[in-house]
Amino acid sequence: MIVLGVAGAVSHDPSAALFIDGELVAAAEEERFIREKHAKGRFPYEATRFCLEQAGIGPEQVEVVAFPYARIPLLGSMARWHYAWRHWYAPDRALAAIFYGNRRYHRNLSRLRKLAADLGLRNARLEMVEHHLAHASSAYHLSGFEGKTAILGIDGKGEYATTFFGWGENGRIHKIREFYDPDSLGGLYGAITEYLGFEMLDGEFKVMGMAPYGDPRRFDLSRLIDFDGRDFRVNTRYVNVVGLRRWKDKSGKGYYFSPRLVEWLGPPREGDEIDDPYVDYAAAVQALLEEVSLGLIDHYLGEILAETGRLAFAGGVALNVKLNQRILARDDVERIFIQPAASDAGTAIGAASYVASLAGDRIQPMRHAYLGPAYTTEQCIEACEAHPGKPRWQRLDDVTGETARLLAAGNPVAWFQGRMEFGPRALGNRSILGAPNVAGIADRINEQIKYRERWRPFCPSILDRVAPEMLQSDHPAPYMTITFDVAEEWKHRVPEVVHEDGTARAQVVTRETNPRYYELIEKLEALTGNGVVLNTSLNRRGEPMVCSPEDALNMFFGSDLEYLVMEDILVTKEEGR
Repeated sequence: MIVLGVAGAVSHDPSAALFIDGELVAAAEEERFIREKHAKGRFPYEATRFCLEQAGIGPEQVEVVAFPYARIPLLGSMARWHYAWRHWYAPDRALAAIFYGNRRYHRNLSRLRKLAADLGLRNARLEMVEHHLAHASSAYHLSGFEGKTAILGIDGKGEYATTFFGWGENGRIHKIREFYDPDSLGGLYGAITEYLGFEMLDGEFKVMGMAPYGDPRRFDLSRLIDFDGRDFRVNTRYVNVVGLRRWKDKSGKGYYFSPRLVEWLGPPREGDEIDDPYVDYAAAVQALLEEVSLGLIDHYLGEILAETGRLAFAGGVALNVKLNQRILARDDVERIFIQPAASDAGTAIGAASYVASLAGDRIQPMRHAYLGPAYTTEQCIEACEAHPGKPRWQRLDDVTGETARLLAAGNPVAWFQGRMEFGPRALGNRSILGAPNVAGIADRINEQIKYRERWRPFCPSILDRVAPEMLQSDHPAPYMTITFDVAEEWKHRVPEVVHEDGTARAQVVTRETNPRYYELIEKLEALTGNGVVLNTSLNRRGEPMVCSPEDALNMFFGSDLEYLVMEDILVTKEEGR
């Protein structure tokens, strides 16, 4: 069966994913093709075209197009009534929920029909899947777990649901409990993200990175949420607010927090420094998220975890690596699979896998995230010849060896290889690399190449035979979705990839999934003694990760990078450029 998943239900992170007979063969985010971060308000036309081309099939061969946004009926729906009751202070929204339902449904269906018509998907039926069932499927069905598995989904919101607890067995997903907007842990964290001066849906990583510099005990943020161990209710006098309750800046832009929050905590933060007291607010909201999430897991999934030890996790909050470390540390969690594209981009995978599973396909485990476009060396050379920067290039006889020598000498290197990653993490195919034993390499990349906040941490890519010693764990970690406590010896050996709290958000690399990247790290190990490389995404601040050779060259000439390795060629700049 050929099933295409299309995401973009809540106006950000549109993507496409293609399954053929239960196997995920291609997936990509629209932002990478159109060069607009998060591709807000867009639909995944280019991503869909890529998936079909990658699989070598025509649009008329697609049997189902699955979309992660379903119609929520009025009768018997707690979601609509809960939303209306909790938004009593915004009667236009409350009444719309009661009488018209989830307002995006008809808009999404219309746009989906247009995409199908425009791209010639004439034989495909359209299937609308509940948003949080799509998140659940993206984790459960792709996990490869056998037997009963606990399923957790924590997000901003979908139709109305924000938080999902359930379990899967024999390919079927069963709900235990959902919570509904505005009672959203992801929404609360996102509102504080905005208050701390970052963009919601993009800056949550920054809050998480800022948190270790602060003291969560200095400020008690518990008034933001009522939690009794079973239920939680977000305090919409402060956060997750709509309409007239929103705080507005001088330009009139409204935010998801209220003037009352500003009266309590002070003016919203501005700038890039990790200043007081905002750094402590970041620490406090991270601690609050962990406390409530772990408590809810106890109540709704504790018995299943005690029985099976397996957890599948998705939704935007599943990218909170510190929370994931706390979950993995639980005595009842033996294995956790976190969908690497856990945010809304991953619902393309989830919607398609959900429909395919219901139709009888056995969904194959996700083996890697290298699901995007690849380019040949010849295409990279053509891009160099056509680029206005007139780059110099040369073929390398020993790509990994010569790149390792550049890294060991203290140089950052842009590394463009193979198929582009799906999801927010660079996993060694669209990366900027550095030797993590070289003092100051992280600051150099932040200041001269990434142009981002200097306190942001960098991640290590680690050989699988080295990881258990460095991370003190043998749990799989292929996607940079969990932090681990770094062993004391390794904190001194590779300090540039160890965060303020002594942890690292690690990618454990195997030869099977990425042989060239594995070989590069091995050759760097031969020169430095460490089977570890510093890895960050190949992009500048505010831009999507690069996709094509042209994108890589534009990023190269827009930064102070000196070396770019694209497939088998080394690219440099003319003197003085």
